[in-house]
Amino acid sequence: MIPFQNLSKFDTSLKHLTQSWLVGLILLLFFLVFAPTMYWLWERWTMSVWSNGHGIVVTLAIAFLVREELKHNSHLPLDPTPLGFMILIPALLLHMLDTGIHSQLLSAFALILSLPGFSLLFLGKSKTKTILFLLLALFLTIPIPLAFTESIHLALRYIATDSTVWLLRLFDIPVYAKDTTIQIENGSLQVADACSGFATLYATVTVALLTAYLCRNTPRRIIVLAIAAPLAISVNIVRVFILTLLVKWFGLDVLNTSAHEISGLFTFMVALPIIFIIGRDQNLDAHQHNLEKL
Repeated sequence: MIPFQNLSKFDTSLKHLTQSWLVGLILLLFFLVFAPTMYWLWERWTMSVWSNGHGIVVTLAIAFLVREELKHNSHLPLDPTPLGFMILIPALLLHMLDTGIHSQLLSAFALILSLPGFSLLFLGKSKTKTILFLLLALFLTIPIPLAFTESIHLALRYIATDSTVWLLRLFDIPVYAKDTTIQIENGSLQVADACSGFATLYATVTVALLTAYLCRNTPRRIIVLAIAAPLAISVNIVRVFILTLLVKWFGLDVLNTSAHEISGLFTFMVALPIIFIIGRDQNLDAHQHNLEKL
């Protein structure tokens, strides 16, 4: 006869094995359903530095932060709840709708919307609360169609144009501007949508939100959020100004060189570290405090 204790252990192991297979099957189905959407997101994230280049970095950062939050809150109970279906079902319906119109945008929303639903189903309310903000922050990695941001692009183009003209005149450089076109002695530059700085603005605001989430000091958090948009716009103005100077010194051919792409990276390399620096000290203190508690 099998001892009762061994039978109990066997039943527990069998239950865990069944649960593991179920979780694995659900994850497999999830990836199969959303594989085209994930591929679409990857294409948009890697298309160019001018559009949604922050998507990959932010997604990886959020994945890391979610893992850290779950490790830090491992003491919370695992209380799976069927309330997750209240989120999953609308998300899947949204995905089904997108299969008919082939926009992939609705499916991307459905993909991210489903994550809190899965979290509720497998982790429960307590653990989901600790990572909910991070999961929702993934919405900021979704490419925004130009049709929804055209007015913002246009406003940013005018700001970049007017500010660059002001700087050129400050340095006594002859310049004429009409709409979003800058005319100097060696040629004219069109501040197009790609040069509006929207990509930098989108990335900087996203990083600022994550930095503010990590920051435990309220005044510092407010500064991080308040400075994000002005910083992104200012850095892009400097970029357009530098490109204009390069055209003045070397001619329009300079725009066909790597200088144009590098200037785009320059905006990220300046804006994002400043956001990190503003929120860094408190983050380190909080991290050290957590280590001491452990």
